[in-house]
Parts: sequence; structure tokens; C-alpha cells
Amino acid sequence: MQNDDNYIRFDWAMKHMLRDKANFGILEGLITVLLGEKIHIEEILESESNQEDSQDKFNRVDIKAKNSKGHLIIVEVQLTRQLYYLQRILYGTCKAITEHINIGDKYDQVKKVYSISILYCDFGQGDDYVYHGETKFTGIHTGNELLVNMKEDGVIVQHLPRKVFPEYYLVRVNVYDRIPETPLDEWMTYLKTGKIKEDTRTPGLQEVKEKLRVLSMSEKEKRAYFAHIDNIMVQNDVLDTARDEGRAEGLAEGLAKGKEEGLAEGHAKGLEEGLLKGRAEMLRRLYRSGMTIGEISVALGISEEEVRKVCES
Repeated sequence: MQNDDNYIRFDWAMKHMLRDKANFGILEGLITVLLGEKIHIEEILESESNQEDSQDKFNRVDIKAKNSKGHLIIVEVQLTRQLYYLQRILYGTCKAITEHINIGDKYDQVKKVYSISILYCDFGQGDDYVYHGETKFTGIHTGNELLVNMKEDGVIVQHLPRKVFPEYYLVRVNVYDRIPETPLDEWMTYLKTGKIKEDTRTPGLQEVKEKLRVLSMSEKEKRAYFAHIDNIMVQNDVLDTARDEGRAEGLAEGLAKGKEEGLAEGHAKGLEEGLLKGRAEMLRRLYRSGMTIGEISVALGISEEEVRKVCES
């Protein structure tokens, strides 16, 4: 194993380096390991969502690629730390479909989309570190999957809807905790710790070792990169502290109010009001810590209007 800081973090590389055609092999490797078939990236799709922004700390990249059968697909890879990550994933997938079909095209031009979300926060509960979802239409009485007729290369063929509808992969980086044995495990180890096996043959990780060494960065790039790492650590600490303290204060006040009223209804009402107050206090703490309205909005997945209303009142 290498030292933790030998290789550039994937979230930084996604935003600053992996759009370069010379580095396509890294993303190709990750997608190949996840999908279980060889993927070749054709190009990075330019869209409104791919533009860099000072507030855009959680990047999304849309990729046009071909699978092992030569079928054209769109792969959406995004890093997210938002509370409403399911809604964000759905929104991003819909945009990936609509942004890359020309006005006037027939619906047969809609491409299969794979949405890959690399989650660096502990969202949800489950005993696995990668989850896969797809759309199925099953009979409520028979349990059989529906087959639909479609025209493909001038011939009518039958398809399962899940072969057309988007597929989703949720990669839960923080919950991964095992000795790497498979190519997917090796990728998870790199995503979480930056470590890569000396003798790795895993697709994409050999390219990481060659092209994402911290030592190969210029001094200017290193300063920006380590500032990014520091910001993540500070932001995570601020978020955790504000969340815990705000929740504790809100719960204590809510329980006290419910107890004073002496009724179950009053208890529930007081608890609800306390939770709301705790949420508001958390927002104020984040704002006082130096985070901007936009940063708080992105980190917690709530509207800027709601944050502004609480923090500037």
C-alpha cells in the first residue's frame, strides 16, 4: 500500500482533471468495474450542469460512452453530500436525458442512462456499500416482467423496460470497511483512503497511479488542492457540530415545553417545535462559522431562500 497522500482525491480529480481526454481511462475503469462490462468513453458532454461555478463543490459529469455491445449510452457521475440526494439524482438523470436529445428527434434517440453517485456522507441505512437500482414493470398477480415491442435497426424486437430506463448506482464511500479482495473493493479503498495496491491490475487504478500523484502537481496546484482538503475537513466538522448541538438544544426545549403542558398532544407539539428551532439554530451556527448562504444551501439540500430567511432575520 502507498501513503494516504500519494494520490489525488477522486472528488478533486473529477472537477479539475478527469474531463481531459488523456485521463478518460480513470473514469472508464471505474464505470467498467461497476457495470461489469468494458466501457469506452467517447466524449464528455458539455451541458449547463457541467459548467464550473464557485459554489459548485459537488461536481457532476455527463459522459457519452459505448458499452461492450457497441451501444451508445450516457453515464452521469456525480459527487454529492446533500440531504435530498435521491431528488438530486433523479433531477440529474432527467437532465442528462433531455439535454442530449435534439429538438425534433424521435424518441428512439433517447439513450440509456447510468447514474453513478459517489456518496461521501452516511445517507440512509443498509448493510452494503454499493446499491444498484433499475425500473421493472411486473404483473401484480403473476410477478412476470413486462416485455414491450420496439424498433431497433429496422427490426421489431422485444425489450424489458429495465433495458431502456435509467439504472442507478449509489456508492457509499464512508461505510466501506474491509480488506480489498475484488476490483470494486480496490476502487472503494482508493475512493475512501487514497490507497492503491502496488500490484493492482484493476481497470482505472493503474492510470490513477500514473496520472494522479500529488507529487506531480505544481506548487500552485498543491496549494489549491490542500486548501480543498482543509475546507472539507472544516466543513464536515462544522456541519457535525452544528447539527448535534442544534438538535440537542431543540430537543431539550421541545421536551420541556411538552412536559410543562402535561399532555401527550402538548408533548408532541413541543417536540416538533423544538426540532424546528434546532434546525434554525444549526443554520445560524453554520452561517456564523463563515459559510455562505449558497454553501449552506448546497451542503444541507435546502433552498437559499429558506437559509436566508433564517440566517438574516
